[in-house]
Amino acid sequence: MPTRSPSRRRTLAALACGAAAGPLLLGVPAAAAAPDAGAPLGPVAADVRAPGAEVHLSVLGRYSSGAFAQSAAEIVAHDPGTHRVFVVNALNGRLDVLDASDPAAPVLETTVAFAAGEVPNSVDVRDDGLVAVAVEAPRKTDRGRLVLLDGRAEQPRQVGSVRVGALPDMVTWTPDGRTALVANEGEPAAPGDDGLEDAPERPGYAADPVGSVSVVDVVARGGDLDRLRVRARTAGFERFEARRDELVAAGLRLTGPDAASLRLARNLEPEYVTVADDGRTAWVALQENNALARLDVVRGRITDVLPLERVDHSRPGHGIDPSDRDGVADVRPVPVTGLQMPDGIASYTAADGETYVVTANEGDGRGWGDEDTWRETGGFSDEARAKDLGEDGLPPLCATSPAAGRLGDADLGRLTVSWPDGLSADGSCVQDLHAFGSRSVSVLDADGRRVWDSGDQLERLVAQALPDHFNADHEEATFDGRSDNKGPEPEGVTVGRVTTASGEERVYAFVGLERVGGVVVGDVTDPRDVRFVQYLNPRDLTVDTELDDDDQPPAGWEAAGDFGPEGLAFVAAEDSPLPGVPLLVVGNEVSGTTTLLRLDVTG
Repeated sequence: MPTRSPSRRRTLAALACGAAAGPLLLGVPAAAAAPDAGAPLGPVAADVRAPGAEVHLSVLGRYSSGAFAQSAAEIVAHDPGTHRVFVVNALNGRLDVLDASDPAAPVLETTVAFAAGEVPNSVDVRDDGLVAVAVEAPRKTDRGRLVLLDGRAEQPRQVGSVRVGALPDMVTWTPDGRTALVANEGEPAAPGDDGLEDAPERPGYAADPVGSVSVVDVVARGGDLDRLRVRARTAGFERFEARRDELVAAGLRLTGPDAASLRLARNLEPEYVTVADDGRTAWVALQENNALARLDVVRGRITDVLPLERVDHSRPGHGIDPSDRDGVADVRPVPVTGLQMPDGIASYTAADGETYVVTANEGDGRGWGDEDTWRETGGFSDEARAKDLGEDGLPPLCATSPAAGRLGDADLGRLTVSWPDGLSADGSCVQDLHAFGSRSVSVLDADGRRVWDSGDQLERLVAQALPDHFNADHEEATFDGRSDNKGPEPEGVTVGRVTTASGEERVYAFVGLERVGGVVVGDVTDPRDVRFVQYLNPRDLTVDTELDDDDQPPAGWEAAGDFGPEGLAFVAAEDSPLPGVPLLVVGNEVSGTTTLLRLDVTG
């Protein structure tokens, strides 16, 4: 393992000197833009910028909950009317309300509690300060709630509530503020889970609710938030059962202990929603199913299920580093198929008038129950190391597989793969290894077709920017620690429009790398010619954050800065508490910090 070196700002010229292979991210030439003057707020492990970049992201302010690796800062939303930032704090089952009117020094103003046992999962704010919160039921397989708060009251208070589907995981307002869309994931629960001890016996689960999207129309009569009219409709997947075989043939991924017989609506798990600028159409990430769904917002109906392309990691420019035991950063073509499985998605209208969807291709297995004992105790997991295929009842790797003979620890053996995918025609063995996530960002058209993809360039960027901490994890900054499982793991994404110094409006995508940390900025104005702008990682990777035997972090861990970015929210220049300067708000799940980054126009 390489020795650790102090965190430092790096330029593209410095990075290019030790480049392993291929161009830097998104085809940026190996040249440097000089760092801006002024000390950053706290540690910065990497500040990599493209030459001629027209915007620059830097740390402005930070609030720390003081909680490590306990999900104390997840999803974030900003209210331009009060400059409050609402933060999902799953640790306490509450919504933290920060006063960010001085964005350089955000402070905790108050908190909002929910009913006993309920946990908030997501939050969004309407222009008039009406806050929508997706709240999980005490028993996750029961129907949750959409809770509506007057976010501008001195103490935010509930002014409305409606039942939605099981495990509401994400909520967003349509641009006109008339409708809140809720992705109800509907995850199964294992036998013996709290509240399900007496559930009927089923193969591998105690309960498996349907996935759905709740379309909640909200009107404040006379503009009075105390006179809300709320109507919830359910957009489900039941009508797609007749197209099951067609969708599976097109690439829809269905897994589970009885996937072949289970109703489609129970297997599909909505994760995230993004809405077109006209508010009439939305796209829903079906992460575990490697697909998107398209929603007609006006009719409250799912109109399409769109399986996503799978990635051939044997192609040049689309490789991965598959091993955490080879001792080097080695991004290379390998005989593996990548499942994109996006988590966060965002959308925007391009100059051609079409809507495009940006996806952060994190990857996520479908599983419930104890990951080590699910076969004996009930539950399910579709994850396994490649070298463990053929053990504990899993199908073996086919002798004719291109990965055969390559299951050593330094090659493909430790790679986390989906054992139900890539089976031979008779189902007796795994012919093609399928890895979770493509370690990339994609731009898709309205039909889910890929028009651009970053390929292996995110992982190469991390290798060049952080050579001593390549593919580090969010809790431990071990070199190569996540190469066997999703690499830098792009998870969250948001987009924003910025007017540059030349007076041109550009569209930027901001992508959080969940594991190694930091935010990658790309110019997506032209969806077919995306350009790298910056990689900022406000973390000190030399600070010890390893948990002890009692799951306690070491003293001084707070000096590590931000790690585990989960939710991102863009604040436009006209909505910013810093006049004329756009902001990016980031909720960092592992460090428990909520950080405000400023986006300065340069040039």
